[in-house]
Amino acid sequence: MKNTMHDKFLHMTETPIRRLIPELAVPTIISMLVTSFYNMADTFFVGRINTQATAAVGVVFSFMAILQACGFFFGHGSGNYISRKLGAEDVENASRMAANGFFSALGAGALIALAGLLFLKPLSLALGSTMTILPYTCDYLRIILLGAPFIMASFVMNNQLRYQGSAAYAMVGIVTGAVLNIILDPLLIFYADMGIAGAATATVISQAVSFCILLKMCASGSNLRLRIKNFRPCAADFAEMLRGGFPSLCRQGLASVAAIYLNRVAGSYSDAAIAGMSIVARVTMFANSVIIGWGQGFQPVCGFNYGAQRFDRVQEAFWFCVKTAAVVLCLIAAAGWVTAPTVAAVFRDDQEVIAVAAAALRYQCLTLPLNAWIVLSNMALQSIGKPVRASITAASRQGLFFLPAIWLLPQVLGLQGILLSQPAADVCSFLLALPFMLSVLAEMKRET
Repeated sequence: MKNTMHDKFLHMTETPIRRLIPELAVPTIISMLVTSFYNMADTFFVGRINTQATAAVGVVFSFMAILQACGFFFGHGSGNYISRKLGAEDVENASRMAANGFFSALGAGALIALAGLLFLKPLSLALGSTMTILPYTCDYLRIILLGAPFIMASFVMNNQLRYQGSAAYAMVGIVTGAVLNIILDPLLIFYADMGIAGAATATVISQAVSFCILLKMCASGSNLRLRIKNFRPCAADFAEMLRGGFPSLCRQGLASVAAIYLNRVAGSYSDAAIAGMSIVARVTMFANSVIIGWGQGFQPVCGFNYGAQRFDRVQEAFWFCVKTAAVVLCLIAAAGWVTAPTVAAVFRDDQEVIAVAAAALRYQCLTLPLNAWIVLSNMALQSIGKPVRASITAASRQGLFFLPAIWLLPQVLGLQGILLSQPAADVCSFLLALPFMLSVLAEMKRET
């Protein structure tokens, strides 16, 4: 194990950056794209039922973002620590943190599931469901809650594998589950006549399968084994998880809060407005998944080399990733602007829904390239252990700027204000992240 770990250390700290990052990022990008595709598949197949069912998926999507936020908290919190310890060739402490992150997430997921099932209807209303959507929301959410422990623990394993430089292992589990979900969706929704409950069942089954595969991947190759004997929770380890995972909790948690508030504001106009914004959320997630996947290939390189005090490689990796991401996002934004009405019509044949979704998608395309700097700056700050700046950057897009925008702009511009809220938040987030990351790069340059 030690020799193998040392080989991995040499690979992460000596391989040329332009070869290493694509090697780690491509499996992650595939995982992200396939995951986003199955999220869109849910919306597509449920959209064949009616507008209320489409809106209900959008409402529950905000709760799934909460599960993702909690999973990323434990996954990124433990993963950042793991990558730095492996960079310092400290396998023992890395193994302990891997077990603490995994088993803590599994227990937290069980508690969330129990609480959610006990308060199903109040939770559905709190997520932004209207009374016309409520029956569909409850049917979908009830089943999703049953899979909460598997969903959260899978996020942890996925991230821990990535931070160890084993993105290909993580890809196997994520992609298998996603493909299974896409296959099960039409079978359970239409052929088994389960309706929206079939979509939720397909998601839970696929997540359980993904969980089992990821567990097997963690026991393969030179990856850290998840052993119960290594589960030794202590204040110091939870402090490290908080340090490394809080930015992710801010980012994903506030994204969920923003989605809930967006549903509430859009619901004051119509169910079609909720459905339209739900479609845009899935489509933009698909676009952003490319950059997030690229950034997740950058994170282990950043963590390993920062732990090894190779600051020159950290800087080189950051600039390489930002420039590449900006070019790709410009191309995606141009394609999205041209095809926005067509893309919206794929999900729901309702002119009111299409009008809302197409306009919102075009506005978001205008600021999409800014995410190259926003996302990669946040990931870099988190990976090198700058929790304050990382947390502020993470909270900015969906919290510090989006929530005020979605409260203020609709009061001034009506429905148009809802559509403009996210682009406005993107611009403000970019202006905040720019000096934060430039100052850290200057510090590393001086250290080099």
